Amino acid sequence: MTYIPLAYGDLILPALLVVMDGVLSLALHLKLERQLAVATLRMVIQLVLVGYVLTFLFAAVSPLWTALAAFIMVLFASREIVARQKRRLPGIWSYGLGASCTLLAAGTVTMFALLTQLRPDPWYHPRYALPLLGMILGNTMTGISLGLDVLITGLVRERSAIEACLALGGTRYQAVLPVVRDALRSGFTPIMNSMAAIGLVSLPGMMTGQILAGVAPVDAAKYQLLIMFLIAGGTGLGTLAAVLGGARLLTDQRHRLRLDRISTGEPA
Repeated sequence: MTYIPLAYGDLILPALLVVMDGVLSLALHLKLERQLAVATLRMVIQLVLVGYVLTFLFAAVSPLWTALAAFIMVLFASREIVARQKRRLPGIWSYGLGASCTLLAAGTVTMFALLTQLRPDPWYHPRYALPLLGMILGNTMTGISLGLDVLITGLVRERSAIEACLALGGTRYQAVLPVVRDALRSGFTPIMNSMAAIGLVSLPGMMTGQILAGVAPVDAAKYQLLIMFLIAGGTGLGTLAAVLGGARLLTDQRHRLRLDRISTGEPA
């Protein structure tokens, strides 16, 4: 089997399926047609632009351009993490925590894969580094955002119990531990569900793409296993760092709960 090229005209017929979704929204009065149109337009513009940008990066093979592209990806991931929070840390803490944890987890795992398993020449080649980072970033971002959301919501909900524990002499770590555990479970759940269902319920994107490109299914499965191990590691590392960092920021060295540091439109 060989690579099957697609022209933009070949995408018109599949695009009608999205139009069908819009028609259903209108017929059923779901009021989603505007959001669907905006999302579709954004998707098309973003993917086309990314295609041209990656074409330039693949030709340049520059460590500086690769690092710049990776940095921009991390910034957008941190912005998405903040946007998904119902309650959030104020200002620089919110963006800084998300960006640092995302960069720490996804960057570390991506470097590990490039230097130990894939070993492209050069090791920073954007054809390998950026797609790999993108896959790990997307899943790490989901874990971090879920973990932080459950953490902050749990601290607000369990405020009385936490302050009672502190009043009885418990440390801030002992007081917030049950909420931290719930937040970590929430952050780990999506990747565990994906790992449990992969292969039987769904064929993931990378494996499907390689099979369509002509790679033997067994070899494609090996690459997908590598990616899933990396994603699991990145998600676990990022979620752990973000939840523990968030718990530390929302308490202080005097073992007090500091919900006043939460930025929200409603009272804490």
